[in-house]
Amino acid sequence: MREYKVVVLGSGGVGKSALTVQFVTGSFIEKYDPTIEDFYRKEIEVDSSPSVLEILDTAGTEQFASMRDLYIKNGQGFILVYSLVNQQSFQDIKPMRDQIIRVKRYERVPMILVGNKVDLEGEREVSYGEGKALAQEWNCPFMETSAKHKGSVDELFAEIVR
Repeated sequence: MREYKVVVLGSGGVGKSALTVQFVTGSFIEKYDPTIEDFYRKEIEVDSSPSVLEILDTAGTEQFASMRDLYIKNGQGFILVYSLVNQQSFQDIKPMRDQIIRVKRYERVPMILVGNKVDLEGEREVSYGEGKALAQEWNCPFMETSAKHKGSVDELFAEIVR
């Protein structure tokens, strides 16, 4: 069985933990409790091939940014999450991607750009087109999700394995 080390990165409050917990346990965390670092394992089958995902849910706050190099060094795939209802979180994701490329010293690192909180459509600050354009620039997949409604969450983690 293949094992993949997946690192979830993004600003504070974008829903990294909510996405991860929804995928691993099938439940939604209502209350925001800032993460320092959480580690999860889950077996999944993708395209008839069993795999184990080791998921590192990271701190979004800047006080733990120094730990990011270590996460990136050990990660094999990256899920870059921003909130559709927070334009600043979309801007914050760009230097995180640059950091991945710098630490890995390689442009073609497996990553997915994710716009989360699609359930809050009425409060949207980042258009689908903006997210899609950035993903095309980075040559990586893009999807919008809702950790609250489980929309695309399983597909997101399957895509990083592919």
